[in-house]
Amino acid sequence: MEEDLGVEDHKKSRVEEGEEEEREGERKEEEEAERPEDEGWGVFKADGVDIRVERKKRLGKDQATEVKQSTGETFFIDKSPPPPAPFNHRIVSAKPNQINNFYTINRVEILGGGRFGQVHKCMENSSGLTLASKIIKARSQKEKEVVKNEIMVMNQLDHANLIQLYAAYESRNDIILVLEYVDGGELFDRIIDENYTLMELDTVMFIRQICEGLQHMHKMYILHLDLKPENILCVSRVTNKIKIIDFGLARKYMPREKLRVNFGTPEFLAPEVVNYDFVSFNTDMWSLGVITYMLLSGLCPFLGDNNPETLNNILACQWNFDEEEFTDISEEAKDFISKLLIVNKSWRIGASEALRHPWLSDPVLHHRLHEKPLLCCSGCVLRVVVLLEGEPSHQSEVLSALEQIFIKDLSVHLSLDSDQSPIPCL
Repeated sequence: MEEDLGVEDHKKSRVEEGEEEEREGERKEEEEAERPEDEGWGVFKADGVDIRVERKKRLGKDQATEVKQSTGETFFIDKSPPPPAPFNHRIVSAKPNQINNFYTINRVEILGGGRFGQVHKCMENSSGLTLASKIIKARSQKEKEVVKNEIMVMNQLDHANLIQLYAAYESRNDIILVLEYVDGGELFDRIIDENYTLMELDTVMFIRQICEGLQHMHKMYILHLDLKPENILCVSRVTNKIKIIDFGLARKYMPREKLRVNFGTPEFLAPEVVNYDFVSFNTDMWSLGVITYMLLSGLCPFLGDNNPETLNNILACQWNFDEEEFTDISEEAKDFISKLLIVNKSWRIGASEALRHPWLSDPVLHHRLHEKPLLCCSGCVLRVVVLLEGEPSHQSEVLSALEQIFIKDLSVHLSLDSDQSPIPCL
């Protein structure tokens, strides 16, 4: 891994001025989070009939919200952090001990893997605590220093959206990191899962948490430099809570000591990395823009037939919203992406400004996105339970009331609450 900390005088004043503005923006305090109660059902009243619409299956059970339809049509997404690690933040150094003396590693169950090695589930013998062991092949001194840089970085990162380090052990051929364990799988798996419908409001919640993790990293002057869906873990399979993982390529960033890197995953690389130019906080924000684009559409904006073509697409900044997957995506989401996928890094918004963007912060917009599945999702089938007062002889009145609420081509299944006998669909 090659790095260059040299200074180019003819670029110094322009670059430093932009980065000073970025750092000032990063110091602004984050908006206070709140977690209102999740109702789970929308209730409409018409002609003496209560109509309840079940939303949980479509929107996800973890979106604890409060909808105020009568006063301001606002919708408050769950801004509470994910569960913290089951241990306090630790300052870790690699111990020259055998990990098997202290932990039982399930080497059959592989949680993940990559260029570094494999991740296995493990248990601390003394406490019974379930953790994850990341086994990194490191034979040479240079390889060991790379892993120790990852340890150094994680020692400085104490945030609920960033995976936490518990211990580290060094042997002749590898270094093993013992990490906080979460079992929700990679965010990438949700993108490619045909059985999982990722709504725009789900993406808002994912991206907001990634921004909060990045905001903390950047306040600590650390760049991740390898953000991608594979490095975002879901806390569980039934929530939208996430944690950023894999700090193997992360670097301490001192703006006056210009940093250049030539590594990363091609389709997520920022133009300055491709050009081997100086990186900054906003290098991570480019990657966030690519992730946002992918979550909303399932498409990669720069992916070519091969790596050279992908890199050329990045340098040309050739991307658009022309694909049909963006037909029903909000203009605010498109504006958010447009403020990130900019060749000149000094013009990209930073993590703090991203959190203030309407797409991530406007409860009125979130209400509109929340109601969107009820109004415009093609093929969306909602289960509606009609609660009738008295005899079930007012079916025509019920259907008439529903026609005033739902668009006529929406497939709605109706049933009577009393005996669950069916009523014809609209």
